[in-house]
Formats: sequence, C-alpha cells, structure tokens
Amino acid sequence: MVPVIVDGKSVRLEMRIYKPAGTGRVPTLVFNHGSTGRGRDPRAAREPIDFPRLAQFFVQRGWAVVMPARRGRAGSEGFYDEGFALDHSLGYTCNPELSIPGADRALRDIAAAMNAILAMPFVDRDRVIIGGQSRGGILSVAYAGQHPAQIKGVINFVGGWLGRECQTADTVNRRLFQRGASYPGDTLWLYGNGDPYYSLSNSQKNFEAFQTAGGKGTYNGFRQPENIGHRLVGFPEVWSAVVDGYLKQLGLH
Repeated sequence: MVPVIVDGKSVRLEMRIYKPAGTGRVPTLVFNHGSTGRGRDPRAAREPIDFPRLAQFFVQRGWAVVMPARRGRAGSEGFYDEGFALDHSLGYTCNPELSIPGADRALRDIAAAMNAILAMPFVDRDRVIIGGQSRGGILSVAYAGQHPAQIKGVINFVGGWLGRECQTADTVNRRLFQRGASYPGDTLWLYGNGDPYYSLSNSQKNFEAFQTAGGKGTYNGFRQPENIGHRLVGFPEVWSAVVDGYLKQLGLH
C-alpha cells in the first residue's frame, strides 16, 4: 500500500512488486491493468491485479515489475470511476463525453503512482518502461506522450478503451492513442487473434491512426493460437522473442 496524492487527496494505492534477487537499482517495468469487463459487477473491481507470467519473464532478465492498482481497484483506496454511465449499475458507457474523462482520471492515477515508483530505492530511473493490458495498454501509450522524459519504452498488450460493441469505439480509442503520438521513442503494440474486444484488423487501423499523428512503433498481430485473444499477456511463449528484440533495440537487454 503506497501513499500518493491524486486530485488533491491522499490515498493509498496497492502495488504488486516483483524484484530480482540482489540489491541496487534495476530496470523497471510499470505495468497497468485493464477494466472489469463490462463494468457491471462491482465485485470484479476488488479482484487482485497480477500478471505472474509477464513478471517472471522480466524478473528472469534482471528487471523489477511494479503493477499499480488504480483508485478503487484491488486493495487500493478511493472510488473506481473510469468512464461509467451516470447509473453505474449499467457499467461502462460508450458516450465519449463520459468515457474520455474516465480515461483522464485513470491517467492521473498512473501519474501519481509513477511519481511514487520513481522514488523507490530499487528503481533505475534511467531505465523505466511502461506497459499495460487492455485499458492499461492504451493508457500507457497516452501516458508516454504526456510524460516522455520518464519513459524509455512502451509495451501495449491488446490496448483499447472501448470495445467494438460501442459505435464510438474508433473515435474514443484513436483520440486516446493519438495522445501518445508525441512520444519520441518507439512503442511496441501486441495483439492476439480472436480478441472479442479489439480485433486484429481494427487494432491495426488504430495503430495506423497513431502513426499518422506522428507516433513511432511496431504493430504485431499474433494470429495463432486463436484462443488466446485478449489474454495474450499471459502467454510469453507467443511474444517473448518480439519483446526481447524490443528491449535489445532500446539498449535495455
């Protein structure tokens, strides 16, 4: 439980931390979580935030991994309010006027968490990358555009804010991804076939919109095995070679 200041208030955010053996400062991945599905079950917000196979991949390479839970998620204090309908029992809204402010709120949480993480004694501030899964992926791209000096790389696993059941998904997702286009470094985008929220073809178009706005990076659409889809982050056997190559490209491997 890590105290932070966000929106002028002090709250404690739960952060799951994986570290390699030994002491000293190490390269660190800050990895951000996604949504609770359709947002209609408040119990889902309290489920633990953990990506153990991703953590194992990085720790084996000498990295630390920090997984902050935003306000109202897992054990974090505060109210979870990231783009819901006015009646929260209806879950997440497709209305951009409510959905995008929910993303802004999440980005403020990530900024507060990042300030605390950069002060942790094991973190090498010159070797920090940000990443995330689903909503955490698109947030990580957008955050890098807002705070480029903090970030040496971005890994986006199946990122997006609104799924394809929303007619406004293209508008909202591309507006948020385009915020990251000002990040000067290369980003890595990883998507899986069979994703019920973000199809490979649609995610490719989101990436192209990001590039058109000036963003740099590489898009990877993994077509096999099809049953992985939105759970891609849990299958390093699919993406490990690509991520290793990205870390090497950044001089971080």
